[in-house]
Amino acid sequence: MASNSEMRVVEIGEPGGPEALRLASRPVPAPGPGEILVEVAAAGVNRPDVMQRMGLYPPPPGAPAWPGLEVAGRVAALGDGAGRFAPGDRVMALVAGGGYADFVTVAEDNALTVPAAMSLTAAAAFPETFFTVWHNVFQRGGLKAGETFLVHGGTSGIGTTAIQLAAAFGARVFATAGSDDKCRAAEALGADACVNYREADFVAALKEATGGRGIDLVLDMIGGDYAARNVEVAAEEGRIVQIAVQKGAKAEIDLFKVMRKRLTLTGSTLRNRPVAFKAAIAAELATAVLPLLESGKVAPQIDTTYPLEAAADAHRHMDEDHVGKIVLTTGRGGDD
Repeated sequence: MASNSEMRVVEIGEPGGPEALRLASRPVPAPGPGEILVEVAAAGVNRPDVMQRMGLYPPPPGAPAWPGLEVAGRVAALGDGAGRFAPGDRVMALVAGGGYADFVTVAEDNALTVPAAMSLTAAAAFPETFFTVWHNVFQRGGLKAGETFLVHGGTSGIGTTAIQLAAAFGARVFATAGSDDKCRAAEALGADACVNYREADFVAALKEATGGRGIDLVLDMIGGDYAARNVEVAAEEGRIVQIAVQKGAKAEIDLFKVMRKRLTLTGSTLRNRPVAFKAAIAAELATAVLPLLESGKVAPQIDTTYPLEAAADAHRHMDEDHVGKIVLTTGRGGDD
């Protein structure tokens, strides 16, 4: 265990496979103005962490070199001007990097209070996916009650979050996944139907399910040839929001269909956005989503936890079958 002035971090050696992750010691950082120092109990593992490990997604300027975009733990210290939280408070937070560690500094406006009934391990699976889904599905995508919604990768961290939130706010929800078991898991979370993309064409299946109308809002993290298929499955006046490109950033689409259907194609990334932008999302989540967490209507879905020192195993698991989030635990922060 690190000393009071040193902490464990999971750094990246030479970019590459999971074996590139290794435990190291670094000084505990001091919170700057408007920041809090969080003693990390748990950190979520996300696809951008994998991309960073492979050398494909460098951290933004000023962020720690080691990965980790979301944490939960207890406030250990306050920077100048920080006053929303007190030492010892349980918080979950979005960070630009550095979450794979015993301590991390956090802009206090990018942190939220952990509901009393939620463990810190579960809370660590909240920020990245819920911030991303809220912005892209509800703010950017404008999903409304009664509309149809499709999320690809329905059992991923993003997918399990999007299904729950879209259903909670009154949408008719559809998903795609790679097995019948995963489809059943997506439906158990609130999807009206899930299409096993290995066995059926989701465009044809969802056109049939919607009486030929198609989907009002598509959330896509696949890219590649899914881009043209999203245009095909979209309803008139539909919206397609791109948040990742696992099958590639290049795509060919029929622009005439975009024009004829009057579609909106948009997308976003979150990591490099300013603190104030993320703070605005946090404020909306506090009002609209935390009550759903407190009531148990929605909850982060955790597949597996690993100790911090087994981060390489956690990354290996990312490429295996899993439903929901993978989380690293530190043994710190007084988790339940």
